[in-house]
Amino acid sequence: MSRIRHMSRRRSYDQYCATARALDSVGDRWTLLIVRELLAGPRRYTDLHADLPGVSTDVLASRLKDMERDDLALRRKLPPPAAAYVYELTERGRGLLPVLTALAEWGAPALEERRPTDAVRAHWFAVPLLPVLDGLPGPAGPAGSGVGGGTGEGVVEVRLDEGAFHVRLGAGDPVYGDGPAESPDARLVLDADTCRALSGRALTVGDGVRDGRIEVSGDGPLAKVLRGE
Repeated sequence: MSRIRHMSRRRSYDQYCATARALDSVGDRWTLLIVRELLAGPRRYTDLHADLPGVSTDVLASRLKDMERDDLALRRKLPPPAAAYVYELTERGRGLLPVLTALAEWGAPALEERRPTDAVRAHWFAVPLLPVLDGLPGPAGPAGSGVGGGTGEGVVEVRLDEGAFHVRLGAGDPVYGDGPAESPDARLVLDADTCRALSGRALTVGDGVRDGRIEVSGDGPLAKVLRGE
């Protein structure tokens, strides 16, 4: 049995280095994209597979087992009437959010042209958009002071041609959700190119609003901050 367990372990870089140790856990293909999906909250296996086009069922199952083993995710059964199994991130897994936001900002210039083979989901824009919205100066403090330290706390619904998602600014988990929000504090309507420009810091929210590329609705403080009022 110990031999089987040993054989199931992934390859290690075998380097006494924090970066190498991190890549031992998240360096495999698909792992960080599974984290991206689970940042929206608990997901069923079938939902994960649907939002990770291109991954095989065997690879997805293997990566989820690896993530459980490395304390990045856990599997639990929902109470009745759902009675379904879901996967969700552990505290260690949720700690990968800054890694994903940094990767998204670094990779944004590569999205200038959408390839014919590219799949797209609206909520894939959520993680790169989070630090942009959170960094706006607002009633809770100056820009760049951390999650909820700039714009303030609240839920922003974002509507694209490809669909809708919502992000949660301020303390709390999960940090975003697929689909419209029940009672958002503000709503943004824009296209995918504008959202990409925001995420890549090629456009500010204020300039997008002034140029008519972003429509902001809502009457509360968060909507007013987004409109620049």
